Amino acid sequence: MSWRNDIRVVVGLDFGTTYSGFTCAHVSDGNFVTNDQWPGELGQLKTNTVVQYDEQYENIESWGYPALSKRPNKKKKNKNGSRPVELFKLHLGKLLDNLKPELPVDYKKAITDYLREIGGLIKETVSTAWSGIDFFEKVLIVITVPAEYSEKDKGIMRECAYNAGLIKERHSEKLQFTTEPEAAAIYCMENSLEVNDLNTPGTTFMIVDCGGGTVDLTTRKLLEDKQLGEVTERAGDFCGSTFIDKEFLKALRKILGDRAINLLENNHYGQMQYMIQEFSRQAKLPFTGNKSEFTNYELDLEDIVPVVMEYVTEDVQDKMEDDDWLIVFEYEDIKSMFDPIVKRIIEMIQAQLKNTNKTRENKCSAMFLVGGFSQSKYLQKRIKEEFQQQVENISVPIYPIAAISRGAALYGLSMRNSATDLDRMSSLKFVINERVLKYTYGIKISPEWKDGDPIERRDNGRIHKFDIMAQRGTVVKPNQEFKSYIMPVYPHQVAINFLIYYTTKYNAQYCDEDEVEFLGNLLISLPDVHLGTNRPVLFALTFGRMEITATAKNKLNGQNYQTTLKLDI
Repeated sequence: MSWRNDIRVVVGLDFGTTYSGFTCAHVSDGNFVTNDQWPGELGQLKTNTVVQYDEQYENIESWGYPALSKRPNKKKKNKNGSRPVELFKLHLGKLLDNLKPELPVDYKKAITDYLREIGGLIKETVSTAWSGIDFFEKVLIVITVPAEYSEKDKGIMRECAYNAGLIKERHSEKLQFTTEPEAAAIYCMENSLEVNDLNTPGTTFMIVDCGGGTVDLTTRKLLEDKQLGEVTERAGDFCGSTFIDKEFLKALRKILGDRAINLLENNHYGQMQYMIQEFSRQAKLPFTGNKSEFTNYELDLEDIVPVVMEYVTEDVQDKMEDDDWLIVFEYEDIKSMFDPIVKRIIEMIQAQLKNTNKTRENKCSAMFLVGGFSQSKYLQKRIKEEFQQQVENISVPIYPIAAISRGAALYGLSMRNSATDLDRMSSLKFVINERVLKYTYGIKISPEWKDGDPIERRDNGRIHKFDIMAQRGTVVKPNQEFKSYIMPVYPHQVAINFLIYYTTKYNAQYCDEDEVEFLGNLLISLPDVHLGTNRPVLFALTFGRMEITATAKNKLNGQNYQTTLKLDI
């Protein structure tokens, strides 16, 4: 019996840059339970992706919201001990090193420790809701990752999940990955298309996932039998809601001075975050963009963040004392914090629509806004004003904050191949039917050097090249193979080591070019040396749901080799 048939509970884990959450579902009924019981918070569908360590940065003292935000205690200074560790997820992916946050601990330790804490809550939730279930044998965990994550990044996530105790074996199949855009698309297909009378094959719809750190776009087409295809490449940018918080701090710097904000951040980080959370609750979230509905936001420094009063210059102190340490933000002030971020999101959507609408059959019929930032009435208003003439339906589905974790749970349910269970939930028979490759994949080959090839690349009469097998932008189906026949280079060769590379470029000539990276290798033996170079091997790359498999078959003796790529993690 397939391991999938043993699964009784699926957990969709949305491990985000700034916020994380999870949804559980039992396979017998498909009812979803999105966690809303977090340390220090009740009723929220996500908590902060933050850990607070002790002074030695060894053991966790708190995590989630309590680790980040501390209300000032007027009897105590609340000065920083160890600073909360956050944004550690940014050390995975393609972000430039100079843009990655400095951390006092190794980023893998931070990821592992956070997953251990949230994993404990997942186990408690599962055991409370469904007693007697063996967590490691009967529970499938689906973790969402950004679309741009490489196989190496997913390998690191798997390593951290294993060390955190989420799975019993490092390569357990009871841990799967899906991308955040795919999870969002699956959720919207199940919860929005039918509601809007769009649940028919051929419907093209865009998901705008507005998170805290990033905004990600993906455009999907509904195919026959509730399958999903991808119309164009996914796109993303760092323009989530936390960048409005940065604009808020920038405004405070103009009023209180750089020195005051720097000292506040360095010495009382928890209080600074409490001030930001109050701004978010009272000004950012309620802002609709309608001036008639707006009420000035008054920041009382004495109440919210009194310690900053000690850090301002004398001139600023005199001014603030005249104002009773009250800073008033009017309509245009708040609007100016939103507009640069909203403008970037609108430009991204414009580019995605331009790529989508190149053909009539791919014309976008609907746009669904998900993620925490999608609840912003001002963002909704601006997007609708800009695109309502091009897209008939622009809406926010139910539970937009939980869209990713719920979509991941749906993805996990769809993976089960038990006909008995799926007959009760016929709507969960969908699969991701097509993807658009974000990378070009190839192998290293060594043909004979010939006139016209770079002389400096000549190596014993050979030249080492990047042989493209699957090009970026290609639409691929799950388990689709890309094949190439390879012969040994030398007559006496007893093995071939296939070196596999990938790049964001559409074309590459050599494996040592900029932006070309090593992915893995597949070593095979090559007997029958007496046949010389006439020993063909069929090499193939297969793109599965969330993994790449390399295979090689000796066409003379039928020997098969396979690997899911040995990653340097």
